[in-house]
Amino acid sequence: MLPWTRGLRKEFLPLFGRSADGRPILKPVAHHVLETMVGAGVTEITLVVGAKDTAFVRNYFTVDRAFLARHAHHRERLKETERFYRTLGRLKLTFAVQPRPRGFGDAVLRAEPSVDGESFLLHAGDAVLLERVPGTILKALAHRLTAGRLDAVLLVRPVEDARRYGVVEGDPLPRDGRFGRLRVRRMEEKPARPRSHWAATAAYALSSRIFPALRAVRRRRPGRELELTDAIEAILEDGGAVEALTLAPAVGEWWSVGSPDSFLRALKRTEGLANR
Repeated sequence: MLPWTRGLRKEFLPLFGRSADGRPILKPVAHHVLETMVGAGVTEITLVVGAKDTAFVRNYFTVDRAFLARHAHHRERLKETERFYRTLGRLKLTFAVQPRPRGFGDAVLRAEPSVDGESFLLHAGDAVLLERVPGTILKALAHRLTAGRLDAVLLVRPVEDARRYGVVEGDPLPRDGRFGRLRVRRMEEKPARPRSHWAATAAYALSSRIFPALRAVRRRRPGRELELTDAIEAILEDGGAVEALTLAPAVGEWWSVGSPDSFLRALKRTEGLANR
């Protein structure tokens, strides 16, 4: 995504949404993600950001009363910003800094002080879940984690070429409402020869067991990027219990903006939904 990401993170690429009165509007991907978390009932959120991006991200997710005052003569244009600020006012936001990009697992470790030994939801900032009711899928992940007394619950989807993803192998379980379920046996990051077509999306419900697993992987592989996939595989090897819910069109859609092509597809898809 260079040179765009040299100046602004892909998490702040715009996607379409709808305003409170049904008009199509543009919002950054990270804004969509926060609203999905809020829809799931989350009230405490930790945003893990790169060192050079901290000021920009903090500014976006902070209520700016001076901005509202400067543009008070265009009140009709401020409705969505004011709605967003009301949402921020109900949240406890924490910012954790990742000094260098050392992998998704390293970013998760930066949030450990905020988690304080509890289970938590995790959502990457460069992709969106599109649902009829935002937060439904994350609620389902959290429910399975608690009801099954599990160490982790993943959200997976079928893909044609799984070599670019974290690939999950598992055995079918009885459905959980609208969701298919798998008992996860193995997980591998970007395998050259995938053993299944199930690719993990970057949305999880996790127990605090993920943190010692991440540190153990780092000790075994010092100097390498720390992948969350490897920590989940370590939990499985240690006898941990992991399940996956399978994403289907009737439940929702997962769209990433991690490449130019995927961003264009996500933009077109969200535009179509916003203009229905």
